[in-house]
Amino acid sequence: MIVFDDVSLVHDDGRVVLDHVSTTIVQGQLTLVAGGTGSGKSTLLAMVDGLVPHFSPGVMTGEVTVDGRSTRLVRPRDLADLVGYVAQNPAHGFVTSEVESELAFSMEQRGVSPAAMRRRVEETLDLVGLADLRERPLRSLSLGQQQRVAIGAVLTAAPQVLVLDEPTSALDPVGAEEVLAIVRRLVEDLGLTVVLAEHRLERVLHAADGVLYLPGDGSVRSGGAAELLRGTSSAPPLLRLADALGWDPAPLTVRAARPFARLVVRDDGSAREPAAPLECPREAAHDDPRLVARSVSVRYGTLEAVRSVSTDLSSGEVVALMGRNGSGKSSLLWALQGSGRRDGGHVQVDGSDPADVGPRRARDLVALVPQDVTDLFFCETVDDECRAADHDAAVPDGTTRALLASMVGGVDGGTHPRDLSEGQRLALALAVVLAVPARVLLLDEPTRGLDYAAKATLVDTLRTIAREGTAVVVATHDVELAADLADRVVLMAQGEIVADGPAREMLTASTGFAPQVAKVFAPSPWFRVSDVLGSTAL
Repeated sequence: MIVFDDVSLVHDDGRVVLDHVSTTIVQGQLTLVAGGTGSGKSTLLAMVDGLVPHFSPGVMTGEVTVDGRSTRLVRPRDLADLVGYVAQNPAHGFVTSEVESELAFSMEQRGVSPAAMRRRVEETLDLVGLADLRERPLRSLSLGQQQRVAIGAVLTAAPQVLVLDEPTSALDPVGAEEVLAIVRRLVEDLGLTVVLAEHRLERVLHAADGVLYLPGDGSVRSGGAAELLRGTSSAPPLLRLADALGWDPAPLTVRAARPFARLVVRDDGSAREPAAPLECPREAAHDDPRLVARSVSVRYGTLEAVRSVSTDLSSGEVVALMGRNGSGKSSLLWALQGSGRRDGGHVQVDGSDPADVGPRRARDLVALVPQDVTDLFFCETVDDECRAADHDAAVPDGTTRALLASMVGGVDGGTHPRDLSEGQRLALALAVVLAVPARVLLLDEPTRGLDYAAKATLVDTLRTIAREGTAVVVATHDVELAADLADRVVLMAQGEIVADGPAREMLTASTGFAPQVAKVFAPSPWFRVSDVLGSTAL
């Protein structure tokens, strides 16, 4: 169906993204594209749609064909009946203002009859779970809801190939499962060919028929998940455990891992029952209040996004703010930061309300990394952004650049920030914000586009900041990040805090928000890979 024949791509700056790649993507299958941040996954996907080479800086050689059509010779608009493409940030592809009109737009451009158009829109609304949002403005939706709209918009055109760039990155665990179930149904019932890139492999690995792995050296390897990913930085938790504990064959699902979990194997092949680990010292209570919020409310017309929320954040505490898409997490963060909407209540950080002080003082009190990080950029190059951050933070030159390199390597300093991949843009935004110390640090979905290695660096960085006294709140759907990072988990639903407690207690007691280790080893209190590997049973 999709053939890469000796394909290479060299950027204008001389960087080799793909190097003499030859591979085939089978028709009617779900193919997972895996690899580190900046390894070329998005570029490979864009080649299927023809965005590369037609809208890409660089020189492409070789041939990519989709159902016999060359994407080098046929422009993307002429492939629209064959390939549907959803980018990492769905909002960048919207052309209308409301959900229903966005779903209908591609059909209007192709002259589909009104009766057929109405039927397809209704089917798609049900398929992707948007029926209740059909009249909502796109700008009022959460990023996860926007992602559903973007997928639905390409499905109404009835393509044969669906290309998805991190489709679950902004979705809560339950929503991600629903979207993946939809994708599998499209593959199994309609014979659609799906090519999907993702960093949170624990969510999607079990659903894939095959894997393309990009190690970052320009090559592309094809095969099974276990053979390609074991021992790499892209290995999800179960494969990391399989490597460390000698599980064979390596399990890809929680169900397949449970038999191995009954016994933890030593190097000599003997075994014993796993022992419960000691509680993590990071879960100790913090007594120094850093932020106090009381009765905070946020309304958008008749929608009450945040309903009289009260919470405290302590010095050195790391809190994971979790909940389904649209539960009010982002609205709460902006209300706490001070520049966002707040229709009731008050916030105090070191005796001041961030909403009532000047921009510079507010920045010292509360810093926020938003979902759309491009809002933070104002310079023409990556190096200029880093130098400006160093100047604002009064730190030595190169500090921000070094922090960026520690999270994502190989970023060309002369590149415009908006030309970076989603993961590279996010890493740059994190580096810029983290360069300026603040009393409270808020991060809204900070791991979209980051691979496991980059996330581990982020965890270490945020822990260091917390140890220095900053209160950190991370709004996230990434349960593995919450397990590795958080002292405390706050769960929101319908604008309210419905649960609040220690991370271990919250994540092991939850079904929808439990990490893989917690599911595999239940009822053990283990919920991180390090819990298992550090157990006295090993």
